[in-house]
Amino acid sequence: METLILERDDRNIVTVTLNRPEKKNAINGPMWTELFETFTELGHDDSVRAMILTGAGGEFCSGADLGAEDDGVQHQLGRMDYFAHMALALHHMPFPTIAKIDGVAAGAGLNLGLGCDLIVASDRARFSEIFHRRGLAIDLGGSWLLPRLIGLHRAKELAFFADVISAEEADRIGIVNRVVAHAELDDFVHDWAGRLAQAPPLALQLTKRMLTNAFSMSLDEALQYEGMAQSVTIASDDVREAFAAFFKKTSPTFKGR
Repeated sequence: METLILERDDRNIVTVTLNRPEKKNAINGPMWTELFETFTELGHDDSVRAMILTGAGGEFCSGADLGAEDDGVQHQLGRMDYFAHMALALHHMPFPTIAKIDGVAAGAGLNLGLGCDLIVASDRARFSEIFHRRGLAIDLGGSWLLPRLIGLHRAKELAFFADVISAEEADRIGIVNRVVAHAELDDFVHDWAGRLAQAPPLALQLTKRMLTNAFSMSLDEALQYEGMAQSVTIASDDVREAFAAFFKKTSPTFKGR
């Protein structure tokens, strides 16, 4: 591909690297297209156990490339619809996703990271909902994601002032799951991804779906969903494998069925 690097290891962990380091991985037309196609394809690949999203050249993503050439979309609303489809393709991935953030994560780049299930940042990462500095409104799901992650008032503060905040501050207010030393970032994220790859895929998929939808459900609805999800997992081969491994004092091998 022109703007992305895809790698899959022997644990079926896929790493998607934004690869425009000369532009701090700003998203241009081809990258929007390749992200949408990649997320859509991976979302239908039952063999994938986890995905890592990161950027090349020591930066995550500086946002949309405002200086890029016309992408051929005739109307801005059509362009935003296409961006929305990409964000939804990431949101609906059935397996766990981790954003590995080093350097800058700004604007659409930050919200791309927020669309992942987990965020691990290096201690030199920096974050900004930079839209207002460019006269723009927040997009790529930031208006939905931020309040759920950090609360309404803090979300408004980040969006209104468009300040750049440190990894330490992002950790304090709940944007990231972990901040680690730059030299430890790769090892930490690959350890997490490896642990997720060894977990029961069916149980992870159902748990991810329930947690993602938690704010739109009542407790009664959540309990009913849990009952249906647990009925599915209890009937699975993975549960039988887990119980057998427990009694044999061995490690289970989950296959997602």
